[in-house]
Parts: sequence; structure tokens; C-alpha cells
Amino acid sequence: MKILIIEDEELAADRMKQLLNELEPGCELAGPFDTVTSSITHLKAVQDYDLIFLDIQLADGKSFAIFEAVQVNIPVIFTTAFDEYALKAFDLNSIDYLLKPINREKLQLSLEKFRKMKSFFGAASDAEQPNSRLYRMIESLKTPQAVQYKDRFLISRGDAMVPVKVGEIACFYAEEKVVFLLTRDNKRYIIPNTLEELESRLDPRLFFRVNRQFIVFGEAIQKVHNYFNFKLKVELVPDPGIEIIVSRSRGADFKAWMNGE
Repeated sequence: MKILIIEDEELAADRMKQLLNELEPGCELAGPFDTVTSSITHLKAVQDYDLIFLDIQLADGKSFAIFEAVQVNIPVIFTTAFDEYALKAFDLNSIDYLLKPINREKLQLSLEKFRKMKSFFGAASDAEQPNSRLYRMIESLKTPQAVQYKDRFLISRGDAMVPVKVGEIACFYAEEKVVFLLTRDNKRYIIPNTLEELESRLDPRLFFRVNRQFIVFGEAIQKVHNYFNFKLKVELVPDPGIEIIVSRSRGADFKAWMNGE
């Protein structure tokens, strides 16, 4: 089996190679390619692969952009460091994904799923490209949906309830399995939601999930600093008392979001 790895994190790529060599002895591995640009260049020249493992967040943006630039007729298993709500669409469309750090057992199940799907990908008619379902899934993710985003939270506080509008929020953050809402006038409330639930209900034009611990409100950001290893450090007002670091893999998307793109 010939497998292409597209991954911008060296440790994750090394882990993937190690596991694939164990689970698929004799497989031929190519890559890793760590950017959208280099992946497009490579796939325009070479596509004789049986399978691609594709990280969603690459060093220069989301890997969905690859499919806009080059037609890929190869089954894909997506990988991601973030268990985002939209990823459920991959499973519904028979496209698998793996959450980092890659688990050996789940990788083995994905490979088994690929083998079962192989006949499907190879049996497409001349009128339909082998990965047409993949293209339709990608387009559905990019198509705006009629989502009703939350515009306020009603928070229990003792024997009372406090309404908080989204414009009054500085950030949401998780600490020791508890999720907090921090307001822009420095009030802290415990809320029953998970960050994953919040991320799916908040307007993505206003809020951004910068890492596993924080969702920040754009207007509460005072400054963004360059940090070591191509990461970014976000300065919020008020200060939640915890460093807010944007990973290298999310940096490009975060800058685009800050720039209103």
C-alpha cells in the first residue's frame, strides 16, 4: 500500500509513520508535507497513492484548500488536534478522521474501514469521480448553514439567575474539568457547557477557539504577541490569569480571523 502523509507537526508525523509500519508491514510511505502549498504542488505531479492521511490544520492554513486547487482522486483519512463539531460530517459522509494524539487501536479501525471502502472508491462510474462524495462533503462544510447562534447566557448564581449578553463576554476557559465564563468587567461564572458545545453555538465571526482551553471574544483582545516556535500569545482584557497561547497549527487561521477574513 502506498500512503501519503500530510502533517505539519514532526512528532505527530513520526508517530504516524511508526504506527503505519507496524500495522501495514511493507507499506510505502511518502511525506510528510507540512503546508497546503507544498501539498498542492506535490499532488499536481503525483497521485499514485492508495490513501492519504491529511491533517486539517497545516502550517499555512486549513487543508481543505488543497481540494480547491487540485482534484484529488484518493481516499482520505483526516487527522486533527481538535474534536470540532463539524467533524461529525466526515463520518456521515463515510470519510474517517482521527483525533491526535493518534491511538493505535483507532488507527487500525480506520485502516480496516478503508479496506471495506476501497471497492466503493474504485467502483465509481465514469460520470462520477471516485471522490465525489468527498467533494460534496467539503462543499457542505463551506456552505453557510442556518445556524441560530447564542446571543445571551442565563447563569444560575445562588438562588438567582444572571443574564449575560455575548458582547459582555471576554472568554470561556476550562480549568480542572470546570468551564468558566469571564466577563469583560472581570466577573467569573461557572457554566454547565463544555467548550465543544460552546464552540458549536457561538458565532465564529465573534469567537475563536484558540486552543483546547480557551475560546476568546475578538473585542476583548488587546494585543497579540509573537511567541517562540511560531506560536502566538494573546493578551486579553481583563486578564484571566492564565497564559493564552495559540499553537503553530492554529496561527494562520487565528490571524485570518483577527483580520476579518
